[in-house]
Amino acid sequence: MKLLDIYAKMKSDLDVIEGQLARSVTSDHELLSETSTHLLKAGGKRIRPVFVLLAGKFGDYRLNVLERIAVPLELIHMASLVHDDVIDNAETRRGQLTVKAKWDNRIAMYTGDYIYGKALTIVTDLNNPVIHQILSKAMVQMCIGEMEQIRDFFNTEQSVRNYLLRIRRKTALLIAVSCQLGAIASGAGHRSANLLYKFGYNVGMAFQIRDDLLDLLGTEKQIGKPPGSDIKQGNMTLPVLLALQESSIKEPLLYEIKKIQESNGAGDTTKALNFIRKSAGIQVAEEMATRYINKAIQALSGLPNIPAKKNLTDIAHFVAKRNY
Repeated sequence: MKLLDIYAKMKSDLDVIEGQLARSVTSDHELLSETSTHLLKAGGKRIRPVFVLLAGKFGDYRLNVLERIAVPLELIHMASLVHDDVIDNAETRRGQLTVKAKWDNRIAMYTGDYIYGKALTIVTDLNNPVIHQILSKAMVQMCIGEMEQIRDFFNTEQSVRNYLLRIRRKTALLIAVSCQLGAIASGAGHRSANLLYKFGYNVGMAFQIRDDLLDLLGTEKQIGKPPGSDIKQGNMTLPVLLALQESSIKEPLLYEIKKIQESNGAGDTTKALNFIRKSAGIQVAEEMATRYINKAIQALSGLPNIPAKKNLTDIAHFVAKRNY
């Protein structure tokens, strides 16, 4: 089944989530409402809410409970994007001006803080300390991942292991807990929650690797921002680190990265992108993403054979091959 078909079958419940997202960031403060809904209106895959809802199918599916997981998780993701755009000095996201670009850095930072606060307000409606503990720990790890990324900007000597630890914190954990918390909130049982966590973690790792590949291989229309944005910002992603391991490419690529760094993000990435695209790093990164997807699907094998299991498998395959 195609991803759009899965979303179509879940449309009524996802419409409820979308409505709650809009209501949750609406404020009596006119500017906060405008800035908070800016990214929301640009759309998105809503992959985290989808995972929450599908994981809930393995237990007692109650939308009025699951929405109190799905909405905060999507808000946390959105808030992190608003903050990321300030750190990265990004002008566009999802084909739209960022909050930072349309207003300014200060407005963007407080907008992100506000959205984080709204997320925590909603999840407190659930009287389950385990849910609160898992979510708060994930948020702490996300912040650590962001700090590590800033620390390693333009660090061409970092290891692949460092990169993997970073994306585990920045991306994979929030997707993993989306699956885990959907199961916990629906009373699916400890074993199912653990298996769904493993599924989400591995899908999350593949999702970020694929995202990093798209930044190098995609078009601006596909990814909603100029290709090579990560390099301009100093974010050394997996394909770049792998390309730097090739002796024939290393020195000229290092030279191009140095020029980009010295230009404060205004430099031309064309030559650097050409070196990386011709390297074996692209294929190796794609193979790593595929291995994570295979691990994700393997984790599902221990779950009951219900339609949601097939849906999760199909989404995993989409993540592996996505081009937007």
